[in-house]
Amino acid sequence: MKNTAFLISLSATLLFGISVKGQKISDGQTIDVNGMSVTFNILNKESVEAGGKSFDRYKVSASVKNNTDKAYNIRLSSYPQIVTNIGLVELDCMNATGAKLTSKKIQLKMKAQMINVTYSAYDKSGKFTTSTIPVTGSYYFDPGDSVSDNAIFIVPQGEKPDVSVRSLR
Repeated sequence: MKNTAFLISLSATLLFGISVKGQKISDGQTIDVNGMSVTFNILNKESVEAGGKSFDRYKVSASVKNNTDKAYNIRLSSYPQIVTNIGLVELDCMNATGAKLTSKKIQLKMKAQMINVTYSAYDKSGKFTTSTIPVTGSYYFDPGDSVSDNAIFIVPQGEKPDVSVRSLR
């Protein structure tokens, strides 16, 4: 009985570890992650030197497209409301060094819906004025929407970025 419980817990741990790690993706490849198409591209490569060592510097791009019928929404109820869970997918570069303040990952996030809010107040001179400011009203990612972002990865010389994708939704 103890052996069975041990094997079940070991299997669950391994499966959880695989799902957290994500799927491998390479240059020019598009993969499906929970109904979202994730594409990764290398835009530019150059050699750089940091701390007396040679590295390869890659400018990369990632995009995600919602191919499902499901819309992702976070509606804000008050201002200012801090929301931290707006990520859709995350691309992690396993062999990125992070040298020279470069990235080790790209997180693609939902779009922000901006609302113009008009308010009235007295200014410093005592005059009653009306002003308008943009405020984030919600975050969304509708069916058919796409989001993209760029990053710089520095990896050891002679290596290509070793990138994996995982869903944050």
